[in-house]
Amino acid sequence: MAREVVITGMSLITSLGLTIEENWKSIINGKSGVKRITLFDPTNCATQIAAQVPDEFEALSKIWIKKRAASQMTRVTRMCMTAAKMAVANSGMNFDDTDRSKCGVIMGVVNTGNSSVEKNTTTQNTVFKSMTNAMPAWLSMEYQLTGPNFAVNTACASSAYAISLGYQMIKSGQSDVMIVGGADSIINPEEIRGFNALYALSVANDPPEQASKPFSKDRDGFVIGEGAGTIILESKEHALARKAHIHCEMAGCSITSEGYNIMAPMNDGEGMAFSIRKALENSGIQKEEVGYINAHGTSTELNDRFETMAIKKEFGELAYHIPISSSKSMLGHTIGAAGAIEAIITILALENGILPPTINYRIPDPDLDLDYIPNQSRKKEINVALSNSFGFGGHNAIIVLKK
Repeated sequence: MAREVVITGMSLITSLGLTIEENWKSIINGKSGVKRITLFDPTNCATQIAAQVPDEFEALSKIWIKKRAASQMTRVTRMCMTAAKMAVANSGMNFDDTDRSKCGVIMGVVNTGNSSVEKNTTTQNTVFKSMTNAMPAWLSMEYQLTGPNFAVNTACASSAYAISLGYQMIKSGQSDVMIVGGADSIINPEEIRGFNALYALSVANDPPEQASKPFSKDRDGFVIGEGAGTIILESKEHALARKAHIHCEMAGCSITSEGYNIMAPMNDGEGMAFSIRKALENSGIQKEEVGYINAHGTSTELNDRFETMAIKKEFGELAYHIPISSSKSMLGHTIGAAGAIEAIITILALENGILPPTINYRIPDPDLDLDYIPNQSRKKEINVALSNSFGFGGHNAIIVLKK
């Protein structure tokens, strides 16, 4: 009999707060975390806004990370480390009471954040700050875990891939517990200019809070966000044995490649639809059971159009009855951390019976005609939800969560 995989711990660090509770309250109230950039002077950039993590993060990180280790980490790695340790605490896990060889770490890492805005980089710490495996490595050392330990980079789907790979490790019996998630920040002038050159970023700088507008006709690109999200995956047997609180079940997933284009999704959303189809097949979930989709919803022309088409392709007439929303309307696009952050928001929707909104939905696009939960959260009990992630290079991941 195949093992069931459950979620027993989680944590969030985003522009909307440093705890699960703070984030969830802001999300269901439709609050935006987007503001003018303060990490550097953005005056010479076409895009001057982002969803930055609050300055209070620095004080929080000092509680969770020892000073010497912190000096060898970038701000982004410290976000990862802080979020992961909070998730372990949330799970009530004591690694002294389990087999450490069956506990591992997988983190979605696009980059370590060792950019022009990173402070206190020296000749002695530059290598450690630049190592893309630093995030999972620090965590495995923290808890002396000797199971699988690695980083995965699949662009904006990175942490969703990390969750999916952790699920497979437990499902196969190789692991009992996996710390999975990701952290990221590309709030720096070089990457902002690069994305501006691709016409991918919003330049609607004023007011910042209204710039990220997924599925709206006047969307003009994504808004950069930053942060970290961590999930503790566990075999149901292991969780029950230690009397852990179970947030929900991870019923299945898919990780696929479109093999099509370095930037654009496959025409008509065919690759995205295939990914959804494979996730449902993998989890044994029927289309009729899906009660909510947390969309990738970047606020770009192509993603929002093709993601809508993909949902219609896969669900047919049912698509018009499935509530869909984009957390990026409030948090911006957190790149490598997005899959984990948005999966956690989806878990909270399942647990609380409240579906988060797509804010800034003011001008409907006649071609995008699904239920995007416009502007206000919605009370609705659901049993199954999907969290969609799609990355440059055609990296797709769908996570299926079940009450």
